[in-house]
Amino acid sequence: MDSVLSFCCALLIAPLFPAVIQKVKAWFGGKQGPPLLINYYTLLKLLQKGSVYSTSTSFVFRLGPIISAATGLMLLLFFPFAGATPLFSFHGDVIILFYLMGLGRFFTILAALDTASPFEGMGAAREAFFSSLAEPTVFTILFLFFKISGSLSFAGFFSSPTPVALTGGYGAAVLLAAAALYIVMLTENSRVPVDDPATHLELTMIHEVMILDHSGPDLALIETGAWCKLLFYTSFLASIIWFPRFDSCLVNAVLFYGVVALIAVSIGVVESITARYKMNLVPKFIMNAFALVFFVIILTMEFAQ
Repeated sequence: MDSVLSFCCALLIAPLFPAVIQKVKAWFGGKQGPPLLINYYTLLKLLQKGSVYSTSTSFVFRLGPIISAATGLMLLLFFPFAGATPLFSFHGDVIILFYLMGLGRFFTILAALDTASPFEGMGAAREAFFSSLAEPTVFTILFLFFKISGSLSFAGFFSSPTPVALTGGYGAAVLLAAAALYIVMLTENSRVPVDDPATHLELTMIHEVMILDHSGPDLALIETGAWCKLLFYTSFLASIIWFPRFDSCLVNAVLFYGVVALIAVSIGVVESITARYKMNLVPKFIMNAFALVFFVIILTMEFAQ
């Protein structure tokens, strides 16, 4: 029962954190900003509209949003939010889930290419390139966490005798891995300094230009998948930073989502004080994360089991 409640809570709260980022950015700009429930209103508005399809698109264009949302929801099924047992868990689920994210991205790229728009093709190429650069970092981090915890499941990462946590025996190594994971989170969720979700210039867009032709329920599905992915990454970091220590599930959930909200605030601060990088600097930024976690792997090879 706790697993079902944890999943439902994560699903309901996922649209809130992107609004927190918007609110922080507005505060830095001296504006009031949109209400925290803006994404819930947007979701309802999109679901009440109809989708418009170009005559040049095929069934692939319609399939992209469905698979994008489905893969985003599957991330929530396997993650132990606030230390609660996830609905599904097995040895190796971390690898399956990251490849499922790749599957969702693959179909989003296919849908963009299906429009035959040069702008969307440009965005799809950038998305594929930057994501492929982030992939070695992700799997190096997972290898490090496997060496520390002896598990290849998200539930095992945080419940093993040697959990992946800043307060654990490998706190220094985990801290550097968390910094690398933060860069991966910014990359995978198309945030500044890699991408700017608020830009209106097609030539500078990456993710947003890929979904320009989607509308109505299709756009709602894409946004839902993106919100779930952001919640997944922020929860991954929150689980590393704070490990549940209380018997009450409610107290654990409140504290856990409080840490998730602080990570969302940090993203808003980064986006407010940092300019978006030029395209030629983005690969170097992403590869810095790989260099960081690879250095950690070398340092811990002799110590981690």
